[in-house]
Amino acid sequence: MLVGAFIVEHAWYEDGLRFRCTRCGNCCTGPPGFVWVNEEELVSIAEFRRESMEQTKAVYTRLEGRRRSLKEKANGDCVFYDRQAGCTIYPVRPRQCRTWPFWESNVVTPEAWQKTCEVCPGAGQVELISEEEITRRIKVIRL
Repeated sequence: MLVGAFIVEHAWYEDGLRFRCTRCGNCCTGPPGFVWVNEEELVSIAEFRRESMEQTKAVYTRLEGRRRSLKEKANGDCVFYDRQAGCTIYPVRPRQCRTWPFWESNVVTPEAWQKTCEVCPGAGQVELISEEEITRRIKVIRL
């Protein structure tokens, strides 16, 4: 397995890690950040919302260099997060959201995973996710 610039024979989580999304919204709220979206994801969001691609891009995203990120509300919440209903685009949420918490930065060490478990009530809980599936998700997006 490749971790950063190093090849590791076995990941520290070779027996898997537990996770089940509680839809608490902790990863959708808080300090400003970036939720990177590509054209394919924007098409899915536009179709799901029954809006034009142009409208979706203009209203819900911002350009950051050469990339697009979802906008945030004034309080830092994702533009698609509703405090009562949760994620309003959950079935078509971007790959960055779908792969949480299995980002390289969150699983690089047991200590990094522990910090993730402290902010995400679903991390470390219920369903056992295999090393192979974790690796697949890491490869989808490296954060």
